[in-house]
Amino acid sequence: MIQEDIQQIEFTIFDAETTGLDPESGDRIVEIAAIRLRGQERIGSFQSLVNPHRVISPAAFAVNHISAEMLTGAPDMREVLPRFLSFMEGSCLCSYNAGFDMKFIQKERELLGMEVLSEVVIVDILKMARRLLPGLERYALWFVAQTLGIKTKQEHRAFSDVEMAIQVFDRLRQRLAQKEITDFNSFVQLFSIDRGLRENTLIQKTAQIQEAMDLGGALKIKYLSVSSAAVTEREVIPRQIRKENNQVYLVGYCRLKHEERLFRIDGILHLEIV
Repeated sequence: MIQEDIQQIEFTIFDAETTGLDPESGDRIVEIAAIRLRGQERIGSFQSLVNPHRVISPAAFAVNHISAEMLTGAPDMREVLPRFLSFMEGSCLCSYNAGFDMKFIQKERELLGMEVLSEVVIVDILKMARRLLPGLERYALWFVAQTLGIKTKQEHRAFSDVEMAIQVFDRLRQRLAQKEITDFNSFVQLFSIDRGLRENTLIQKTAQIQEAMDLGGALKIKYLSVSSAAVTEREVIPRQIRKENNQVYLVGYCRLKHEERLFRIDGILHLEIV
């Protein structure tokens, strides 16, 4: 895994507007926009309407106000998608609610006879918000932006939503820096939507925990709390690895709190046997 500082990584923040909510039922992308950046520097931007060759649902029009007339002369996805993929190549791809946007991107690739997009790190800014701002009453982009002091009004058009997402992304990166989480490795472990990557990381961590238990040793861990988003360093005597509600936990005696505690393994940023 890459050990570079987050500030040195190129990110492509993107957003897609669609004809509806379900690509498997035939909904398509009607607009896609992106901004590529490194640190605070904007390297480039991308924006295009897309003719979906199908009607836009009334519900989608009520949100994004993209009409059939606006799309009449727009290029179709056969032209737009290769340009977008070229624009984001070599970067970490991010969006707010990335799973939703990526379902549409992958479906558009399938319709064009392309293979599934792989070997690209995809990060969900919504996942960042949930981990770093626990306990909010809602996690809509506009509400998270408002919570972070961002005054921009959400317009539900691709480029304006990218602008808002970047502001949220920057504020959340600042919070990570305050917690001294600055390496790309930890960033991806926490916020990637790649299930295979997360499972491989989980396997590596559980193997280290099992080794500590086999040796009768303790673990020194750096931990991001799920409930408070606080980062602490602890020394833990591991007792067992437990799975509950689709989460895997380290159960152990915490020398900081002087009691047995549960630690979500996906919140362990670093561990070593001592």
